[in-house]
Amino acid sequence: QVQLVESGGGLVQAGGSLRLSCEASGRTFRRYTMGWFRQAPGKEREFVAGILGSGAATYYADSVKGRFIISRDNAKDTVYLQMNSLKPEDTAVYYCAADPNIDVVTTLKYEYWGQGTQVTVSS
Repeated sequence: QVQLVESGGGLVQAGGSLRLSCEASGRTFRRYTMGWFRQAPGKEREFVAGILGSGAATYYADSVKGRFIISRDNAKDTVYLQMNSLKPEDTAVYYCAADPNIDVVTTLKYEYWGQGTQVTVSS
């Protein structure tokens, strides 16, 4: 069982930056592929970024590529999402997810999910 707790959301002006954190419980964090997803009001949840357990590979949605950076610190059982050059369309609840055996990083089929953190970008 893995519990995920996101933090770092808030209100920011367009062009600004935020860093989200997701701390995981459990002893084998490094085994888990981690993903960040978001869901805006009235829209489906969508993939934002993912990172393999070793951190050797990262993946991004086209909409955030070049602006967001996913990273992880396995010593702290934490994954981060650095969000730069934020746009109003980035406004959503952001969720982190974990899975030890996910085969497609961009899928929604992660086993564990956090409760989400709200990010609001004003124009």
